[in-house]
Amino acid sequence: MTAPPTNAPVGTSDDTSLRTNSLGVLGVTMTVVSAAAPLTVMAGVAPVALAVGGVGVPSAYLLAGVVLTVFAIGFTAMASSIPRTGGFFVYIGHAFGGTAGFAAAVVAIVSYNCLQIGVYGLFGVQTQAALQDLFGLDVPWPVITVVAVVAVYLLGIRGIDLGARVLTVLIVLEAGILSLLALAIVFQGGADGLGVASFDPSNVFTEGTMATIGICFAAFMGFESTALYRAEAKDARRTIPRATFLAVAFMGLFYCFVVWTIVQALGQDNVEAGAGEAGPALFFTTINTYLGPWAEHAMYVLVVTSVYASQLAFHHAINRYVHGMARHGALPAAFARTNRAGSPVVAGTVQTVLALVVVLGFAAFGADPFTDLLIGVNTPGVVGVVLLQAVASLAAVRFFLRHRDVPRRPLVIGSSVLAAVLMLLVIWQFLDHIAVFTGAPPEMNRVLVSVIPVVVVLAVVAGLVMRRVRPDVIAELAHEGEDEEVVR
Repeated sequence: MTAPPTNAPVGTSDDTSLRTNSLGVLGVTMTVVSAAAPLTVMAGVAPVALAVGGVGVPSAYLLAGVVLTVFAIGFTAMASSIPRTGGFFVYIGHAFGGTAGFAAAVVAIVSYNCLQIGVYGLFGVQTQAALQDLFGLDVPWPVITVVAVVAVYLLGIRGIDLGARVLTVLIVLEAGILSLLALAIVFQGGADGLGVASFDPSNVFTEGTMATIGICFAAFMGFESTALYRAEAKDARRTIPRATFLAVAFMGLFYCFVVWTIVQALGQDNVEAGAGEAGPALFFTTINTYLGPWAEHAMYVLVVTSVYASQLAFHHAINRYVHGMARHGALPAAFARTNRAGSPVVAGTVQTVLALVVVLGFAAFGADPFTDLLIGVNTPGVVGVVLLQAVASLAAVRFFLRHRDVPRRPLVIGSSVLAAVLMLLVIWQFLDHIAVFTGAPPEMNRVLVSVIPVVVVLAVVAGLVMRRVRPDVIAELAHEGEDEEVVR
């Protein structure tokens, strides 16, 4: 079975082609950085990391960026070598066979949906706070969230090029407000002068700081989805690697700098106590102190647009995973259908309905939008994505061991081995300190930890069944007989 060409013309209502040559390096970078939602993870989650990890947390963000950079070496080498769209499942299938590729796709779809749908809880909370701060309105979070789900869908079906332009504007605005805050703290000298205790190894490699590593990695979620936009990228062999490294470098350095300035604002000897006392209001009270009430109001607005940007970016990523699976025959063909804008309209509609069902279900049972919807649903997603990164690193090792004439082969193989080890260590640290991330009782944490292993088992079983009933699909996912497609 051969998938339809990804560069087929766009324009008919029953097409399955994405819009080619729509995204350059900046467009892909902004799309994936938007998924990470820098302002949201800083204002919404970094205070928790500081309250637990203390003065060494800025270096934890930097360490997360370094680990992901090591991972990106092998990941982008595979993206350049295999001219197919699909991200994790393409590379894992190519290295370990179609059953593994099918299972990886299922895990990826579940994980990305957990990340996207869970964040709708944060959108409800943040928008509710913004409306209260700016207009004195008290709007129920489920109402806000339903509107957001529909708004994401309406922009998503307009096409990736329009979405990328909107995301670029929103990222510039949210990075701008964080930069203004950081620079104001630096120029005013913080609480009692500037210091570099955050980079002292004795403050970094501590039990408290290492307990926050899962929080720090969660701040980068979605950066690896650059490979999903291969069919829509201009000169994909160059665009995808450049966008991947640019995204992870920007986030790692930016997160580290911003959190370091917040440490200075709190005072290096008062980080844990100060962050714990301020709680979720830390960034808002700090920007009020250093820039004034206008900046606090602006941050409330931009946090809302930041979460919206994240939701739109993840919506695009999930749709392209589903679209890719359908084009390879592993899902019904209808999921591959695109509209005149080159957007996977059926996949987007189904994902939107799923999000509405989950959100309304949580609301009906009186769940808390932050602790239950955001943290509870996001946690399996974080585990799933980091696990896929580890397996993708092993896939890169296997792939490049078989292809001896690839440039910089020793570097790619060595970095991929190191990345796999580091990713497994990250998973271990995250699970060992999961209570820090969730704040949930042990019974609930055991349930959250078990979600992805259960999904993996079911996905493998489904893949084995698919191998028996549709061997052509499994062969397609394994790229059997297609080694000649490897770009050298």
